[in-house]
Amino acid sequence: MFRAIFYLILTVVFISVFRSIMRIVFRGVGEMMNPNAAARSSQPGSAQIPLTGELKKDPSCGTYISAATSIKETVGGQTFHFCSKQCRDKYVSSLAR
Repeated sequence: MFRAIFYLILTVVFISVFRSIMRIVFRGVGEMMNPNAAARSSQPGSAQIPLTGELKKDPSCGTYISAATSIKETVGGQTFHFCSKQCRDKYVSSLAR
């Protein structure tokens, strides 16, 4: 019984180590095939979505969107935040009626 458990644990450890080694190998091969990808991802100020920040509610569909990544539109001196161009256009056209 203990031998079966030992072989099971040994198999799980072997598979984990093998997967880690293969992940490292494939990542290295991928970087060798596309050397510009590593340079682009390490540049500061690249287009990344912020993980924190203020959330604003889209007045058209009700979705909450980060203020930093939202589409802003000023209507009547008030700034609205939209999740997409379609929601912005829908909201602005409803105000024009």
